[in-house]
Amino acid sequence: MAGSERAVPGPGSRAWNDRARRVIPGGVDSPVRAYRAVGGEPVVIARGSGARVVDVDGNEYLDFVMSWGPLVLGHAHPAVVAAVREAAGRGLTFGAPCPAEAELAERVVAAYPGLEQVRFVSSGTEATMSAVRLARGATGRDLVVKFSGCYHGHADHLLVAAGSGLATFGHPSSAGVPEAFASRTAVLPLDDETAVRDLFAARGGEIAAVIVEPVPANHGLLPQRREFLAALREETSRHGALLVFDEVITGFRLGPGGAAQRLGIVPDLATFGKVIGGGMPVGAFGGRRDLMRHLAPEGPVYQAGTLSGNPVAMAAGLATLAVLEREDGWSRLEALGRALEDRLRPVLAATDPPARLVRVGSLFWLDLGGKDRAPRRAEEIPGSVSGRYAGIFRRLLARGVMLAPSALEVGFLSLAHDEADLERLAEALAGALDEPGVQKR
Repeated sequence: MAGSERAVPGPGSRAWNDRARRVIPGGVDSPVRAYRAVGGEPVVIARGSGARVVDVDGNEYLDFVMSWGPLVLGHAHPAVVAAVREAAGRGLTFGAPCPAEAELAERVVAAYPGLEQVRFVSSGTEATMSAVRLARGATGRDLVVKFSGCYHGHADHLLVAAGSGLATFGHPSSAGVPEAFASRTAVLPLDDETAVRDLFAARGGEIAAVIVEPVPANHGLLPQRREFLAALREETSRHGALLVFDEVITGFRLGPGGAAQRLGIVPDLATFGKVIGGGMPVGAFGGRRDLMRHLAPEGPVYQAGTLSGNPVAMAAGLATLAVLEREDGWSRLEALGRALEDRLRPVLAATDPPARLVRVGSLFWLDLGGKDRAPRRAEEIPGSVSGRYAGIFRRLLARGVMLAPSALEVGFLSLAHDEADLERLAEALAGALDEPGVQKR
């Protein structure tokens, strides 16, 4: 029964996990799905509808993962499903231009600040990889600056982690990434204008681009001061570098103009994914016309993709944006976020050390670090949060509530969630925190 204690995973999930591990590395096609950070084995999902998913054993879960963000309308929204069926009936892929590409591009360009052209790809990784290549081609420079705690997909030159210094070079964070690739990426700490200005003073003429999540949401939720992001805009403009906003998570979730609109800061290039695909594999990158003209076939920067602008994916994105616009979706998501914050704040404050909910719009994160304020840098999150979160995650899952299987991943609200769902999360979380081993104040 939904909401009651159950054994997780059930025998069906365990059987499918065993089967998958024989033919898929770790049994998963994306590492965080393996539950290594929280212990145990993953539940295997059979279907989803609205704000709920059902596993292969028939257990229902109230879902706050929402496929890691794309499902802003919820699972299997009727308008999106209908659009996908209609498009699929006309053909799954053409490898040629289709009308839906231009339609979705028009919507994206009209909504996002400073955007004049956009190109579709099939994933967020492709979008950021292509945006960085474009920035290098347009500027004739090689060095790219990213920030510790920001994830921009698994392209080699962006899988670079910070070391002990303020600016770190040549430190790959994955095996298989050559040192030579990583050496052309500099990593700075978030929330540090001085470090940014010092690097630009020393090497500004070499820097092609600064890429940043304007609302970092891949290593906890780390809302940045507007002053810090404005400093990035100022320094890139002064030194002829490009500012790239990675809005793969925040684009069309925080509003039609994403974080750029919310902050009032216009980047040179921006990357998108998730919401604009409505649950289908889609990414995009775009910017001013004078930059985008460097892309082939108009310019020398090559980028291509057989499934880019896929007609079925374009239809899903168009349907999703249409519902958001028609149903005042962004205002409703913001209201849901405020209601969630109201319900969870007292529950989390009662723990020892106290926890808090960090929220930006419909993105939320449980900050279990016990610090006086929410962190703005990845380095401010203590390692102890992983163990603390793992127990909470498992107890919530046993109660039929699904959060992300990692202490550092964020949660997502959708238009399919309602006030009763928020109340259920609050009650389940209070129960999970009340169990033995969790200190209460």
